[in-house]
Amino acid sequence: MFGIDAPSWATSSYSGENGGNCVEVARTELGIAVRDSKDREGACLRFTAEAWRGLIDGVKGGDIA
Repeated sequence: MFGIDAPSWATSSYSGENGGNCVEVARTELGIAVRDSKDREGACLRFTAEAWRGLIDGVKGGDIA
């Protein structure tokens, strides 16, 4: 699902100590993976690196709320 290596998941430092209502992000061989921190065995979204950069740029630029 993620490539050869298991991803190393990261949660924002803004999420608090218990993970809160956040997502976790991991860099994989195939791009970027995103999952719900409360349901780590649930669905996972996958983005190409280019699509992820576009999403982040859109959020930072105010185009995506």
